[in-house]
This record gives sequence, C-alpha cells and structure tokens, in this order.
Amino acid sequence: MNIIVCKDYDDMSGKAADLVISNIKEKPQIKLGLATGSSPIGLYKNLVKASDEGEISFRYAKSVNLDEYVGIDPNNDQSYQYFMKDNLFDHVSFNKGATKLPFAPEADEKYCKEYDKYLDDFGQRDIQILGIGENGHLAFNEPSDKLNRRTSIIKLSDDTIKANSRFFESEKDVPTHAISMGMADVFNAKTLILLASGKNKHEAIRRLVEEDTIYPELPASFLTLHPNVYVFVDEDAYRG
Repeated sequence: MNIIVCKDYDDMSGKAADLVISNIKEKPQIKLGLATGSSPIGLYKNLVKASDEGEISFRYAKSVNLDEYVGIDPNNDQSYQYFMKDNLFDHVSFNKGATKLPFAPEADEKYCKEYDKYLDDFGQRDIQILGIGENGHLAFNEPSDKLNRRTSIIKLSDDTIKANSRFFESEKDVPTHAISMGMADVFNAKTLILLASGKNKHEAIRRLVEEDTIYPELPASFLTLHPNVYVFVDEDAYRG
C-alpha cells in the first residue's frame, strides 16, 4: 500500500489527478471506476482542466460507478447521477453510453443482478477511485459482521446518514438505502486510488495504516489485500 501524505485537499487532488492523467495518456481506452462525495471533486476538476487543455481525452474511455441512493430520481440534484454529470460527465468527451451508474427505483434485488451483469460484461477496471467513510466504509459497504461480494441493497447506518445529511436540507431527507458494488467488485481493478481529507477521516485512516487485522467491521482494512493501492491523504486526515 502506497501512502502519499499531501499538504492539503488541493495538493491531494492534484497528486491523485496526476496519477490518473498519466494512466489515461498511456491507455486512452481506459476503464475507470468512479466515486462520488466530496473527496473526488478536486480530482475531477483537475481531470476536466487537463481535458480542456488537450492533455487527455475521454473519447475512448469507459466508466462505472460504485453506488447510488435507492429511490432517488437521477435528475434530483442529490443523486449521484446528477453529481457525476455536474462534476465530470458534462465537461469531458465520454461517448454516449460509455458511463454507467447503478440504479434502483426501489429496494429490489433484481436491480443488483442487473448491475452485476453489467459489471461482468464491463470487465476489470484499470483504476478504481475510492473515498472512505468516517466509519471505514468503502462505497456503501458499511461495517458489519459480514460483507457482500456483489452488488446489493444496503441499509445505511445512522452514522452514514448523519454524515451525508450535510448535502440535504435535513437529515430526514437522506435516503435510508443505497445500491452499491460489493467488495469483490470494488476490488476488481488493477489500481485502487483512495482519497481521504479532513480530521473527520483521521481515525479511519489511522486504523487502516496502523492495524494489522482485516475484519468486516472496518471494510477499508481489506485494502491491504490488494496488490496496488495508492492512499492519498492530506495532513489533517493523516495526523489528525
């Protein structure tokens, strides 16, 4: 596991973007796994800038996303579909149909099977971008006594709902369930890039870096099993 400690959020975003940009240059037909939330916004801004300046192109790239809220309209400004369009898709040259997010209008496992099929056809990603929850979750794989391998409908923990309430008018407006890649699919990438910023992520990062135990109560601990992980953290997340 490669740990890159950065001065601040902008420095972290820039260094992570440099790694992604170099991979896109090397392989224009790159398969990307993308994430949402506040952590990758700066990374996406750097990718858009590199695209605008002609340094890279997304014309031959394809992408899949980790997760989405259940029962949220894709046009809702809090949906992850909206987030991706606003922060990346509408600003770069992905071809129509080259990007995909899971979608579940209701908590029905059939939508998980549909996304599993898409992921199987998509194949291994070259890069998967990840954030980390304050409780150590990856995608929406919450701490538990067991973790799902494949796409599943997940009831969000009270901690995650509280953390995500900052994006909504009130905590009661946060969806209670999400559709999310399982751990096997999260890890089905040649390179994993984890982003963590802020003092609120320090405890999760500390446990990831210092503890030797791998257990489902800390989903991020499984990152130590992957052969090619880059953890980009700012000073606040690393030192607390």
